[in-house]
Amino acid sequence: MRYRSLGTSDLQVPEISFGSWLTLGAGLETKRSQACIRRCLDLGINFFDTANVYAGGAAESFIGETLAGIERSSYMLATKAYFPMPDGARGLSAEQIKIQSHASLRRLNTDYVDLYQCHRYDNDTPLEETMTALTRMVEHGHARYIGFSEWAPDQIQAARDLVGDDSSVASFISSQPEYSILWRKPEVEVFGLCDRLGIGQIVWSPLAQGALTGKYRPGTPAPADSRGASSSMGSMMGRWRSDEVLGAVDNLRPLARDLGLTMAQLALAWVLRKPEVTSAIVGASRPEQLDDNAAASGVLLDATTLEAIDEAVNPVRET
Repeated sequence: MRYRSLGTSDLQVPEISFGSWLTLGAGLETKRSQACIRRCLDLGINFFDTANVYAGGAAESFIGETLAGIERSSYMLATKAYFPMPDGARGLSAEQIKIQSHASLRRLNTDYVDLYQCHRYDNDTPLEETMTALTRMVEHGHARYIGFSEWAPDQIQAARDLVGDDSSVASFISSQPEYSILWRKPEVEVFGLCDRLGIGQIVWSPLAQGALTGKYRPGTPAPADSRGASSSMGSMMGRWRSDEVLGAVDNLRPLARDLGLTMAQLALAWVLRKPEVTSAIVGASRPEQLDDNAAASGVLLDATTLEAIDEAVNPVRET
């Protein structure tokens, strides 16, 4: 496993990291979930991304319980806040950041997280209030660094303008956008802006909810043991399950085969080709999927392959 620096921080993050959305504490049974986390550590995937809202907090609790007893400095934890919790509490006010961060720390069974992220931008709370609350988290040692997910360029710039030259205010060091061969929108403005500001990208859904793994075929039902066939995990796959998209993805098969790669490895290597991308977050329902994903670390794609990928998915890619 290769590692990259996350923004201007001293965090060395694996090129492949592990996410818990729709899986841990929700869609998978306990033993398989535990096996996935253990395999991550064996493979050098020591960055775990979660959120307070995932499975209503159960994902955080599961990670905390599974990692109990393992040296805390050997892995990194990232969590988020913003979306409504089961009790209706939501947002990034100073009060909510205090309440939700403390609850996350309890569930994760830790005194601090390495990265605390704003899950979305909170239009109902002044940005200065949010940044002040996040700064307090860092000052109190509850978070080493702060980040955001799916913020617009003007929101990112506003946060940096607010910090200015004031070193007493914590600065964002990470961005977490959706990014894949099929979804390229962050390339347009977010990547360049963040690079200038010293903010690294930890991208989610690099396999387009599994569509880019090749397990789903146009005109056929999802495999019985796949996420797409699960009522709890397959509901978010909508746009990536169309026959048009899956037909375009089928065009990638010969490219992967000729390179001696799996479809997933091709897709992850494509994401990691960008120097702005620090890490690609993957999910897994079986440990062997992590073996496959981890093998994408260090894979380089030449210009001819990149052009062929563009041509294959051009009709369906979102830019």
